[in-house]
Amino acid sequence: MPVYSMTGYASAHSSGSEAPASADSSRESRAGVGLEIRSVNSRFLDLAFKLPDDLRSTEPALRDLLGSRLKRGKVEVRAWIEGRTDTVPRPPSPLDLQKLLGLQDNVRAWLPTAAPLSVAEVLQLTARQQGNPGELSEALLPLAQTALDALVSAREREGKRLATMLLDRLGLLRQLAKDAQPLIPQLVEQQRQRFLDRWNEALGATASAQGGAVTPDMAQDRALTEATAFAIRIDVAEELTRLDSHLTEIERLLKKGAEVGKRLDFLIQELHREANTLGSKSSNLELTRISVDMKVLIEQMREQVQNIE
Repeated sequence: MPVYSMTGYASAHSSGSEAPASADSSRESRAGVGLEIRSVNSRFLDLAFKLPDDLRSTEPALRDLLGSRLKRGKVEVRAWIEGRTDTVPRPPSPLDLQKLLGLQDNVRAWLPTAAPLSVAEVLQLTARQQGNPGELSEALLPLAQTALDALVSAREREGKRLATMLLDRLGLLRQLAKDAQPLIPQLVEQQRQRFLDRWNEALGATASAQGGAVTPDMAQDRALTEATAFAIRIDVAEELTRLDSHLTEIERLLKKGAEVGKRLDFLIQELHREANTLGSKSSNLELTRISVDMKVLIEQMREQVQNIE
């Protein structure tokens, strides 16, 4: 399966159709619907909708539709109705005017002091009735499916680019780990010599404190202490082994695809920990440089992994 990014954009539009002429009105164009979906990275799936009142009823269906295809990301869905703002208001039909008159008479029968409807109010009310919310809602859902397909394709393309970049960084990290391997014997020899120097210094200090005599137990205790410190300092091979294991797992996840973002994020943290430990244990300048280069590459990977679903 492909790797998906959480970043993407898509839009879709339905053009308004032309309604046939009737005895009460001339030919007029029906409103169309437009929709756009934007998504950015987020720890979880966070859906936000900006819908006009006539399309508000479609939010549950839109939420189900997006939830079936998207698993993570902050997603904003915006829809609007096109073709409703004409330069010249369309004349209301006699039937609409008759309905409004009847409603006005009923209201004024109970509220005689109520002001009569103005021309602007009549045009506004009849304009609202000219659009059919049910038809608009039915048109919105197929549009949402089209836009969602385009969004998923865009996220897939971006995910492919991210995976390619991450695999490139993996290759560079493997090369750095390979460059570090020949330095381990040199590091071991340096630490061994340091251990011997400190061991001789410790024996001399102990002998001076004891009047020239060093017992076997004292020598053994001191040897264990120095040997423990020595073992801790030279054990960089273990960090390189674990680092290689993490690189292999990251490569496997990128090739596997699907929802791998959270696991990749965890492995990036582990890579950073191993590179830090490698640098802190090293007394070799070249190995320190390799550790710094590793951390730079890992930080670049961390920024990109944040966008993977």
